[in-house]
Amino acid sequence: MGTHLITGAGSGIGAAVARRLAERGEEIWLLARDLRRAKDLTEQFPGAQVLVGDLATPEKLDWALGHQKLPTRLDSIQHVAGVIELGAVGDLPAKAWQRQLAVNLVAPAEITRLLLPLVRLAQGHLVFVNSGAGLEAHANWGGYAASKHGLKALADSLRAEEHGNGVRVTSVYPGRTATPMQESAHRQEGKDYDPARWIDPESVATAILTAIDLPRDAELKDVVVRPGR
Repeated sequence: MGTHLITGAGSGIGAAVARRLAERGEEIWLLARDLRRAKDLTEQFPGAQVLVGDLATPEKLDWALGHQKLPTRLDSIQHVAGVIELGAVGDLPAKAWQRQLAVNLVAPAEITRLLLPLVRLAQGHLVFVNSGAGLEAHANWGGYAASKHGLKALADSLRAEEHGNGVRVTSVYPGRTATPMQESAHRQEGKDYDPARWIDPESVATAILTAIDLPRDAELKDVVVRPGR
């Protein structure tokens, strides 16, 4: 049985991964942004351990995690949480850039820094749920895409740095997936949202579990998951 930390477990891909891991008897630790959210996650995932730390203020994560009981080892960290704020580069204010960079890039880097010794101990796995926008940027997606391009660079550098420690690193690039974030993106785009058109979060969870379950003689570096419809 492994021990896994998951961000963004309240809904969408993160919830699907957490549920699947819990169902097969793994120990799951979830990150909540505040105490109210922690209570919700405890009710949603009985038996899970819940840590509190706000990804929107990554500079405070060191203090927050330093004042809570942590696992003794981690077989994986699943960086799933994210935010999206669309807008043309000529219109998007600095705060929108800062929020997306903080949650989507700086916070994963800081959580990784703080907990990497626990992953090294287990010769574990770091999974970064990126986005198709992390490979190609489109009009009005500049801020979000920039944060996800940065996340790809983070994962690539980390993979090269930690290979000798037996730590595997995987980036997963889902296309449009039927999640609350996708609903928000459609709303910001002024489009009707039909979840049936997009990838089921369970399908992305399957890709993530395939990566972490892969025998130790191999590593999935980049996994692109596209809508099949």
